Amino acid sequence: MAGAATTVGVLAVTATLAVGFVAAGAAAASSARAAGAADAAALAAADTASGLVPGEPCVSAADVAARNGASLTACRIDGLIATVEVSIDVGPLDARARARAGPPPGSP
Repeated sequence: MAGAATTVGVLAVTATLAVGFVAAGAAAASSARAAGAADAAALAAADTASGLVPGEPCVSAADVAARNGASLTACRIDGLIATVEVSIDVGPLDARARARAGPPPGSP
């Protein structure tokens, strides 16, 4: 009977660790997805702010974020520099990411 209890204990620990690793993997994947959406949205906003693309910078950022499965939660344009924040719902939580795009410092 002691061997059965040990086996059940080992299985319980293994199952708990497996669930934890799956949750951590899902969180990492959602974080990477949010970062990609934020990067793309910031680039779209910066391109629009510079005049390369017609329209409003934050509207372009929101459109690109939505196409990447995220929602735009913040957008700030300072000259040609765009700073955006996006979020992706992950069950009861959300993954957030922030990105900034524009010309390099010191460029004309």
